[in-house]
Amino acid sequence: MEYDQKVKNRLRRVEGQVKGVLQMMEEGRDCREVVMQLRAIKSALDRTIGVVVSTNLETCVRESIESGEDTSAHVQEAIDLLVKSN
Repeated sequence: MEYDQKVKNRLRRVEGQVKGVLQMMEEGRDCREVVMQLRAIKSALDRTIGVVVSTNLETCVRESIESGEDTSAHVQEAIDLLVKSN
């Protein structure tokens, strides 16, 4: 699978957020501020997982339909990936 530049950019933003949280910790910032930023990182990662899984699912289903194959295995795999990520 080729990953879209938008997905890579999402992860670069997350990387920046993680560096920011590390800086906050080094500065001894309040626990609530740190946790709030960690939640934002978790949310951004969850959304990125959703984008990656849905894009891959769309591609796999399209290819299966074109070749006359059943798509249910691809759908189940996508569901399993999303469930495991939470």
